[in-house]
Amino acid sequence: MLLHCCTDTILCLRLSSSYSGLEESRLSPMPKRAKPTYLAMDKENQIIGYVVPIFRGSQEYASGFSDTEEARVKESAGYMARRNLFTSGLEMERTEQTSRKVSMRESAERISLSKRIYENEEHHKRMNKDSLMHAPEFVIKPRSHTVWEKQCVRLHCTVSGWPDPRVVWYKNNVTIDPMAHPGKYKLESSYNVHSLEINRCDFDDTAQYRVSAMNSKGELSSFASIVVKSTFQYVTRFHMSNCVTVYGHDYGITFDTHIVDGFGVSFGREGETMSLGATVIISPNLARYQPEVQWYRDDVLLQPSKWCHMHWSGDKATLTLTHLNKEDEGLYTLRITTKSKYETYSAYVFVRDADAEVEGAPGAPLDVKCQDANKDYVIVTWKQPAVDGGSSILGYFVDRCEVGTTHWSQCNDTPIKFARFPVTGLVEGRSYTFRVRAVNKSGMSRPSRVSEAVAAMDPADRARMRGTSAPWTGQIIVTEEEPAEGVVPGKPKELEVTEATKNYVVLSWKPPGERGHEGIMYYVEKCVSGTDSWQRVNTEIPVKSPRFALFDLAEGKAYSFRVRCCNSAGVGEPSEATEATTVGDKLDIPSAPGRVVPTRNTDTSVVVSWEASRDAKELVGYYIEASIVGSNKFEPCNNKPVKGTRFICHGLVTGESYVFRVKALNAAGLSECSQESEAIEVKAAIASPTPPYGISVLECVRDSMVLAWKQPTFIGGADITGYFVDYREVINGVPGTWHEANVKSVSDRAYRVSDLKENRKYQFQVRAANMAGVGIPSLPSGTFVCEEWTIAVPGPPHDLQVTEVRANTLVLLYKPPVYQGRDPVNGFYIDIKEADAEEEAWRGVNEKAILTNYMKIKILKEGETYVFRVRAQNKAGVGKASEPTEPVLAETKPGTTEIVVDVDDDGVISMNFACSNLTPDSKFVWSKNYEEITDDTRITVATSGGKSKATFNMLAEDDIGIYSCAVTHTDGAGSSYTLSAEELKKLLELSHDHKFPIIPLKTELAVELQEKGRIRFWLQAEKISANGKIEYVFNDNSLSQGEKYKMNFNKDTGVIEMIMESLLPEDEGTFTFQLQDGKATNQSSLVLIGDVFKGLQKESAFMRKEWHRKQGPHFVEYLSYEVTPECCVILKCKVGNIKKETVALWYKDGREVKGDEKLTFTEGVLKLEIAQISKKDAGVYEIVLKDDRGQDTSTLNLTEQANSSTALKIQSTDEGIRLYSFVSYYNEALQVTWHHKDSAIAFTDRIKSGVVGEQLWLQITEPTEKDKGKYAIEFHDGKDGLKRTVELSGQGEATAKFQMAPYFLYNRARVAGGLPDVVTIQELKALNLTCNISGEPLPEVVWLKNEREIVSDGHYVMKLEAGKYASFTITTVNTADSGKYSILVKNKYGTESADFTVSVFSPDSKK
Repeated sequence: MLLHCCTDTILCLRLSSSYSGLEESRLSPMPKRAKPTYLAMDKENQIIGYVVPIFRGSQEYASGFSDTEEARVKESAGYMARRNLFTSGLEMERTEQTSRKVSMRESAERISLSKRIYENEEHHKRMNKDSLMHAPEFVIKPRSHTVWEKQCVRLHCTVSGWPDPRVVWYKNNVTIDPMAHPGKYKLESSYNVHSLEINRCDFDDTAQYRVSAMNSKGELSSFASIVVKSTFQYVTRFHMSNCVTVYGHDYGITFDTHIVDGFGVSFGREGETMSLGATVIISPNLARYQPEVQWYRDDVLLQPSKWCHMHWSGDKATLTLTHLNKEDEGLYTLRITTKSKYETYSAYVFVRDADAEVEGAPGAPLDVKCQDANKDYVIVTWKQPAVDGGSSILGYFVDRCEVGTTHWSQCNDTPIKFARFPVTGLVEGRSYTFRVRAVNKSGMSRPSRVSEAVAAMDPADRARMRGTSAPWTGQIIVTEEEPAEGVVPGKPKELEVTEATKNYVVLSWKPPGERGHEGIMYYVEKCVSGTDSWQRVNTEIPVKSPRFALFDLAEGKAYSFRVRCCNSAGVGEPSEATEATTVGDKLDIPSAPGRVVPTRNTDTSVVVSWEASRDAKELVGYYIEASIVGSNKFEPCNNKPVKGTRFICHGLVTGESYVFRVKALNAAGLSECSQESEAIEVKAAIASPTPPYGISVLECVRDSMVLAWKQPTFIGGADITGYFVDYREVINGVPGTWHEANVKSVSDRAYRVSDLKENRKYQFQVRAANMAGVGIPSLPSGTFVCEEWTIAVPGPPHDLQVTEVRANTLVLLYKPPVYQGRDPVNGFYIDIKEADAEEEAWRGVNEKAILTNYMKIKILKEGETYVFRVRAQNKAGVGKASEPTEPVLAETKPGTTEIVVDVDDDGVISMNFACSNLTPDSKFVWSKNYEEITDDTRITVATSGGKSKATFNMLAEDDIGIYSCAVTHTDGAGSSYTLSAEELKKLLELSHDHKFPIIPLKTELAVELQEKGRIRFWLQAEKISANGKIEYVFNDNSLSQGEKYKMNFNKDTGVIEMIMESLLPEDEGTFTFQLQDGKATNQSSLVLIGDVFKGLQKESAFMRKEWHRKQGPHFVEYLSYEVTPECCVILKCKVGNIKKETVALWYKDGREVKGDEKLTFTEGVLKLEIAQISKKDAGVYEIVLKDDRGQDTSTLNLTEQANSSTALKIQSTDEGIRLYSFVSYYNEALQVTWHHKDSAIAFTDRIKSGVVGEQLWLQITEPTEKDKGKYAIEFHDGKDGLKRTVELSGQGEATAKFQMAPYFLYNRARVAGGLPDVVTIQELKALNLTCNISGEPLPEVVWLKNEREIVSDGHYVMKLEAGKYASFTITTVNTADSGKYSILVKNKYGTESADFTVSVFSPDSKK
């Protein structure tokens, strides 16, 4: 290379000095030569060194010899001296052996030719700037550095290229962004010198750095590494050379690595973000030591990119998949490598298709890659999706996008079915990305993930730009480069059809050996088989790449192809023609896979294996589909093809039965589905259990020991059938041979090992067995001495179990100690502590010893983890504590249910428990007082699916206790129910009500009068179905629908009514409504006899008469009088329902009054004026209204006769009680006053009065006990007064009247007194108030303070004793307790309240 540079420099100097003195020569220009290569090859084309060329022209310039003398010079000593210039550095001697004339002529020709070449090149450079463009090159590359912590380091490089390259720096293939790390990184670029400065380096800066330079002609990268060393390590090494702290196996340190809290099988959807992480424990824990953390997908190492981010926090490794695609599906493995060993952890990640933008569209293709990229050509490949959207995929569209832009252009006009497509028409030097979309009859899929960027350039140039160089062999081989005239290239070699489909054919060949030094291009020709007519395919533009794709060929026809090379010298001879190729798919779709066999794995997964497709070519992989038996709907188990013939299908529903089928695929498409597998139920495969653990001694005598142990953490998917115990003697610390302690398995987790020797030491191990076999033995126990226990206190309890775990409670079960001590055990103490607390944190749960073998612990805090232990006591004291339980998290797990007590329609009482997370082997186990129920004389258990029912055969006092239900083979599902004496009484009453049900009534049978005087008998049922039946009875005779009786039953409101037009004497008696709704019955009766019947009959007749009266002209207000200031008397009345034909006739004492001029008829008011009234005007005045509809009469006695009224009567209404009386006449001058217990009544919303015609009434709504007593009505017409009274009570003459009062008058909720109006009390005292309440059913009691309900707590205590006495207590009164208090009692018949005021004073303020 040194000689090359020297000779070129000499040539340029000589040319520049000779241009002015020589004439131009008309020699033909030399063709442009191709760029030479400087790699030396051996016979096997292996690179063995570098080649330094010697230019003949340079040698001639230096020596001046002619061609004819060259041979003699090579043999001379001078020639050998010049060759030694390259090895010894000595100056060559030159011998001039030719004539000056010949030498000058040859020199002039060469100078002239060089000048013309130079000018021609300069002209082309000015005409075409592209000839100046060249790819980036690193003049100076960045170099690696090793620095100490907190030092600064700078990487710099010099880059050439045109256009100016864009330079980007990367750290571990992740772009460095100075804005994201202010002050950390500094990037500078000046005059093609680029630098990266890293400030205050730390351990995290140890990485591989890459600088990338890119322009339109290509891209080139260079690498450098930075290693940051710890100053702490340096100081330690310097001062403690005998105790080196360098980590690794070489220095005696062995690291133990454990991966805990790993990630499980994960499911995601395209477009989502997913993080996988695991905690890594490295022992010993050395500060700042960082292991090598690597992530793999399907055994391929992952690198940080925009699709996946990796993070190591010192104890946790995290991989974040920023935007899931189906390419991300696979088996992920975390590998932690230390100097001594490595640890791995793996789990599968499944990625489902995102929701289609068009319903029924297929899923997106995946794994889009670019292959065989050349200057203007690339082959794009992909994999077909597993989901076709319900209809077959018609084909695929390939899109491309130039790097640096966002515009996507479609490469094919029609969809192609082959999963490989050649993309042509690329621009050399530019980079592209590609994506693929699938289409079916429903629409287009989402686009696939874009491919990696690929540059359109010659593969040799791409390899050279990536920095490929020959290995150094220690040799420099000097060769000569012969100048060549422009030659026509030879024939291309090894032409073949590499790919043939019905859409296109791809040709491939190798460049010819004879092609000169300039670039060559190619013309492709085709010929229909059987003819000699060759047709050039690319007539206008020759191709640059030795690959070519031909489209628009006739499917089914046979073609031959050949290729010609061309350059500036001309077009060469054609290559050998290919054999006839028929246009069509050469690659066949694979055959369907063979027999599919599923096998059980876990409770949510199944292992599926199958026979591979036969004779499948270029097989890509398999898709597995699953379907629930009977659904006929298959769903993909994997969305990325798997290459093996075995796959674990995850995410299945436990307990469901599935069938599976498999499809194979290659680039030609997907095969037919295999035959469906046999159905398999998803449940965990049965395996032998894991070893028991926690072996302890419960009792020891001279020749035997009782052992206890804990159940294995994994029982293998089947119940444990028993345990086997082995023992061995330990002599002087050396264990002996294991011996079997029991030949037959034991079911309990405790066993007495006999035939031991006193004062000998023994070790024990235990194995668990199930139907799958005997598991591996446990670890050897500690060494125990076989010596008799003589202690007075009992031994430790054993077999502790935790069940019914909730957020604040759980139940602890245990068995009593085997060793009782000197006296029997008389109680147990429970201890508790937080799982991570010290031993000193143990504290007691119960202060007094309990006698039961169970306890419900209610002092837990949600989210806290606890452990428990039990101690037994006898008269001698408290014994040794048991082994603690495993840590228990206090939480209520999702789906937790409780036991529900139910009483059915037949009065049968049962306990019901449901569990949603059953396994196929789960069983419901019912217990009483936590002992399994095996006797069915008291309880019958029935289980169906996920529900179990325990029915009491005949509930009695013997059944009182705690009932629990536990579900085996779950995560502790269970619940309990306490049947106490009070609960027993309630259930028996409820059972009786269900056996003999009664239809509840809102109201009893009542009667009311309606329009026209109709009589309505009615009641309202609280609850009755649409199938309810009603029977109407009068005096034991059934009534039916007819003219006299109109029955109606409103099923929505429960109102039952019977309407009669009038009451006749024969209707006196008892009316009864009998109700029946299935088994439930009820009836209500109403007695209408005597005065009650007569009063109702009279009032009905009156109302009927009134209705008929009002059908024609009638008096709204009857005749009355008023006296004017002028002493005139005006008789007036108000009329209604009149018309023009209505006439009014006035009479006095039976004679018509003739004074028409004094008669007025305005706005329905009739007046008759009597001027200067005298005794002769006294008499009976009468006015008659009449027309064709009828007449009405009103009379006024203007004499001294007083007004009169009927007796005061009582009537029952919907709202309550009505008192009424009829007067002989009523006008505004009549003054009416109502009295109760000789006091005037103050009218409210509950007590109202009014007038209807001549009827005066008083309405009492929701009457109470206080409303009983004597009522009176007084009225005065200005002259005389009149008084009527009635006794409202349940005695004497009022008994019949009270039969019409509502039922709630006696049964409504009431407060009977006992509460003061005001309570004044000193601060810090206790206040207790008691009152009596009554009502049937028992009222609900609520206490209020300032109109807000009070809740019973430690400050306020509210009690209800014997259903009669309500007490209210304030334990310690303070000033905040001042205010208004109320008691509110309520049942279905009414509500009542009582108020009192509490005033609290301070002793100081009182003074």
